[in-house]
Amino acid sequence: MFVKVYQYHIQKDKTDEYLAIQEKASKIYGRYIDFHTLYLNSKVDATKWIEITRYKDENEYQKSLAMINQQEKIQELFEAFQSLLVTDKNEISEEDFIEKKEKYTF
Repeated sequence: MFVKVYQYHIQKDKTDEYLAIQEKASKIYGRYIDFHTLYLNSKVDATKWIEITRYKDENEYQKSLAMINQQEKIQELFEAFQSLLVTDKNEISEEDFIEKKEKYTF
């Protein structure tokens, strides 16, 4: 599995807007690629979010992303997302990972 991890800070009073944007973006992504996303909100800093998305493989992700990014609506949603970022913490960090083991049983 190929995994994308993003970290960013959303204004506290914009959480509902943020989640609505993510839902709309997910519908667009879903037309082009299979994926699963987990959204984590920090218990220490309510503005801090981590987004973890799993894809089948990196090649499929790259091919699909090219088509997704051509969609005008996805560009509009990204601009709306950026407007929700905390002003003095408006950077978005992005990292790529490879999932080595899918499930653990206890």
